[in-house]
Amino acid sequence: MRAQPVWKDVEANHRAEIERLHFQLAAVNESIAGLEKIYPESETLAYLRDSALTLTRQIDEIHCSIADRQLTGLLAR
Repeated sequence: MRAQPVWKDVEANHRAEIERLHFQLAAVNESIAGLEKIYPESETLAYLRDSALTLTRQIDEIHCSIADRQLTGLLAR
């Protein structure tokens, strides 16, 4: 069996991290939706929205990292 390139392992780790962050983001969004019904102007909502944006940025950074590694691999050929 041939060994996989290291970047494939890194990509798999990134994908797992993305999945974990998506679960966290879904939980935060669910909390926001529930609280908006009860407390439409809550400070907690602002905090949760900020948390959701932070998670979204983290997901984007990982996606960009994967794309960067793939492009670097293609350019190295």
